[in-house]
Amino acid sequence: MEVEEEASAHTIDEIYANGDDAQRHRAIISGEQLDLEAYAALYSGRTKVTRLLFIADHCDNASMHLEALRMAYDEIKKGENTQLFREVVQKIDGRLGPDYVSDQAWLASVDRRAEQRKEKLESELNAYRTNLIKESIRMGYNDFGDFYYAHGALGDAFKSYVRARDYCTTSKHIIHMCLNAILVSIEMGQFTHVSSYVSKAEQNPDALDPITVAKLRPAAGLAFLEAKKYKLAARKFLETGPELGNNYSEVIAPQDIATYGGLCALASFDRTELKGKVIDNLNFRNFLELVPEVRELIHDFYSSHYASCLDYLGNLKANLLLDIHLHDHVEKLYDEIRHKALIQYTLPFVSVDLRMMASAFKTSIAGLEKELEALITDNQIQARIDSHNKVLYARHADQRNATFQRVLQTGKEFDQDVRAMLLRASLLKHDYNNRSSRKLQI
Repeated sequence: MEVEEEASAHTIDEIYANGDDAQRHRAIISGEQLDLEAYAALYSGRTKVTRLLFIADHCDNASMHLEALRMAYDEIKKGENTQLFREVVQKIDGRLGPDYVSDQAWLASVDRRAEQRKEKLESELNAYRTNLIKESIRMGYNDFGDFYYAHGALGDAFKSYVRARDYCTTSKHIIHMCLNAILVSIEMGQFTHVSSYVSKAEQNPDALDPITVAKLRPAAGLAFLEAKKYKLAARKFLETGPELGNNYSEVIAPQDIATYGGLCALASFDRTELKGKVIDNLNFRNFLELVPEVRELIHDFYSSHYASCLDYLGNLKANLLLDIHLHDHVEKLYDEIRHKALIQYTLPFVSVDLRMMASAFKTSIAGLEKELEALITDNQIQARIDSHNKVLYARHADQRNATFQRVLQTGKEFDQDVRAMLLRASLLKHDYNNRSSRKLQI
């Protein structure tokens, strides 16, 4: 390979090292099966159940499938969501033995208590309305929202939480209402509502405590992620403060912040942003420590160790596809990261040996050519491919000619400006404007 003078020797050595396995002996994480118990322990409430059911529906491993259903069954029986319980029982279909079948006595008991609770809430709310006590009415609607949420009626829960807004008397009440609406909206997959209520909550900055701010950032990040606005999503996840901890386990875990933020940043940030906003970000570094694999692949990508970076990505992929929020975006994010790696690899060189590059990216020469063709067509790489000799030649701009053309253009613009100024000065000198106006008056 011929290397341009501007390319640093350090970067070149790192890039060459990708094609030589003997030069790097870092342990790569194994593609181990997801530890369901450890994973489920990160979450609480409804999201814990929905994540387990998502894994059961999308995993190829029969034992993991049944284990996820068993854990979901046990978790649901701690609550009051009979509708979700019936769905899980139907999915289990007797495969877990007599202990995991439809418990009619439990269902009847929960439904009976639910009816009694609903009647009590209705009578209390009617009394509050009659007495016109705003605070009591607000609490009544919140209680109804909690009731519907616990029983899986998410649409009714959302309506109840939102109705409480008319009876909010302080900024803290509004923020509490927004957080409830955000929680239910995320569960329903209505991420436009999430963005809306995050904005409403942020309009009351004086009442926002650090924990609430730390909850709003990942909520907004999830909304941007769903909209495939990966750069905006990355910024929100990266802005999440350490106060989050386990305080938002009903929505997201700290490990998710690292994974979502890291992958979105790799797919959308340039090298400068990656260094300043991710690698040197002290707050985000705390999250990355929880997921060493993501931390290592980010450092490998920035250090141009693409073979190791792609190994990490490959080993993480199976588990990422089982993530309820990330699964639809894994392929797109991986493609973007790979394309950025290909572009970054070619930048320092005048010519690149495709055989060595294919070895670095662990792909075939034919496959690499197709990827490079697509990037060249999209004008992301300025180069041409010599398919016969398997060499990529960069089309670097002629800086000398470009500078000369800019100087000529600047000279022309200056000449036009000076001529215009001289013309204006001549018109003023001969009082042309005044004479013309006098003629019009006559």
